[in-house]
Amino acid sequence: MPFQEIAPEKLSHAVVRQIERLILQGVLRPGERLPPERELSERLGVSRPSLREAVAELQDSGLLSAKAGAGVFVAEVLGSAFSPALIRLFGAHDEAVFDYLDFRRDMEGLAAERAARLGSDTDLAVIAAILARMEAAHQKRNPEDEAALDAQFHMAIIEASHNVIMLHMMRSMFELLREGVFYNRQIMFRQKNTRGTLLDQHRTINAAIQARDPEAARRAVAAHMSFVRAALTEDRRARQNEEVARLRLAHEAERG
Repeated sequence: MPFQEIAPEKLSHAVVRQIERLILQGVLRPGERLPPERELSERLGVSRPSLREAVAELQDSGLLSAKAGAGVFVAEVLGSAFSPALIRLFGAHDEAVFDYLDFRRDMEGLAAERAARLGSDTDLAVIAAILARMEAAHQKRNPEDEAALDAQFHMAIIEASHNVIMLHMMRSMFELLREGVFYNRQIMFRQKNTRGTLLDQHRTINAAIQARDPEAARRAVAAHMSFVRAALTEDRRARQNEEVARLRLAHEAERG
């Protein structure tokens, strides 16, 4: 019979599997620094040589990277799901912006539904804490902070959905949004007539998730993304009208 004796697993392999799992689950994020070697070996309960062997293996596989004098970091493994040429195309056409918003409405609605059902108490506490920070930034009238916290709020919901494929796909999509490929989120938070509405919508999303009401959470996300879509449509229409008026005035000045 082709049975073989099972050898005990090397400690370094167990360390590799744990760090891989933490990266996969999104607990360890791209660019995040690992604790110093002494501290990490103590927390994992392994020797420093075993830890070094594991780190070397993870560096070879491209999941960790070392920076001289700074430490060991999770590699920037996200990248982009799209080619540079396609990203430029996205940024040049409104159709891509609105398709992006529709995609987010569907995917984040599902994430909110899953978060309400599957999120841990800690997950829900993180979402609530980010909302509290959004409310503080709102009081200070700081659109930059509000925009950054908006992204964190939505990503916290996606993390609470406990679907690793959705997590990494949406992180890649949000990176494009952070770079302003689709639209500048800060513009939304500079508009007096939208800031309060956006905050109320985030409160509604949070309340549904905290109440563990999946259907209400999905509906709240859908309503929020539909509002963002309508606001961007109105903003584009207003800018187009301004451009038409400017060209008309320029043409009349030439004729006069």
